[in-house]
Amino acid sequence: MTDFDTLLYEKQDGIAYVTLNRPEALNAYNIQMRDDLYQILSAIKDDDEVLVAIFKGAGKKAFCAGADLSEFLSAPSPVVARQVRFERDVWRLFLNIPQPLIAALHGYVLGSGIEIALCCDIRIASEDSQFGMPEVDLGIIPAAGGTQTLPRTVGQGKALEMLLANPWISAEEAYHIGLVNRVVPIDELLKAAEEIAKKIASCNPTAVRYAKQAVVRGLDQSLAEGLDLEKRLVSQLRALRAK
Repeated sequence: MTDFDTLLYEKQDGIAYVTLNRPEALNAYNIQMRDDLYQILSAIKDDDEVLVAIFKGAGKKAFCAGADLSEFLSAPSPVVARQVRFERDVWRLFLNIPQPLIAALHGYVLGSGIEIALCCDIRIASEDSQFGMPEVDLGIIPAAGGTQTLPRTVGQGKALEMLLANPWISAEEAYHIGLVNRVVPIDELLKAAEEIAKKIASCNPTAVRYAKQAVVRGLDQSLAEGLDLEKRLVSQLRALRAK
């Protein structure tokens, strides 16, 4: 296991485990976590031994309760504070990881916590999970892709309700609106995530990466362009398997 200041990182049987490790602060996202995530995501992206990754939160209360307001709102101005989070483009790196990413969510999943989860491909939530996007209450808007990834996941109407009115969303409602793939008892959360991860890890890794690429890139293209992309990836995969 590799320890960073705010994260734990380990690999086992092709599965990488990334644990947000600030339980005393409800795993709030701060500048150090940004830097640690950048290192870990870069390592995952370049590590062919990693076939799939699971993101989870330490402690019993939260996956991630959002940005650390003790750092963020104490900056000279919201503009300067927001700019700090752009110095390393963690979020673009997150969205360009070729391996499948699974989020195991529990407790509070707020603000940046939802944005981290939305950067993952599959989201499993425990029954105690609560979701919210409180940024507008603080006079700001999400800056980690939430305004783009949320409507792509739950639709424009529900995304705007969450972003503008900040209702608290239960795990059950999160499942019904498509924010999470599955809801399980808290004591089965990691097991459920690992079952999916192990199934993915048992498949051809190139086929898995190409399938993810086809879906993720295709969503930002027209149907015709997406079908062309799929055709090219099928041809590339056949060529690789023929060697």
